[in-house]
Amino acid sequence: MEGIRRKCSSSSWAFWVLILLGMMLMARVVEGAELSPSQCKQERQLGINSCKAVVFGQPASPACCQRIRVSHWECVCPAFNPKLAALIDINKAIKILQTCGRKVPHHFKCGSLYFP
Repeated sequence: MEGIRRKCSSSSWAFWVLILLGMMLMARVVEGAELSPSQCKQERQLGINSCKAVVFGQPASPACCQRIRVSHWECVCPAFNPKLAALIDINKAIKILQTCGRKVPHHFKCGSLYFP
């Protein structure tokens, strides 16, 4: 059980980062609307809860994709420091986003992440 727990925690960290990345990149920006820190925290938690299955290798569910489409990028970008960005496979992140019907902007920079 301990080995499984260790394996899940190391692989799940990278997938949670991918999910947060997806929420950030494909967020719909509401002009003039600024979210409070507590609203951003709630939005990130909703995304994590909606997309848990992706951590275990399952495709993104409709609820997960919907969450990716409606989340605000300004809530997620600040989380991507250099240490976290190093754990993310950009190609996998792009694939998840495309699977959810979102286009990935070229040359997009979010925190320490850069999309070609």
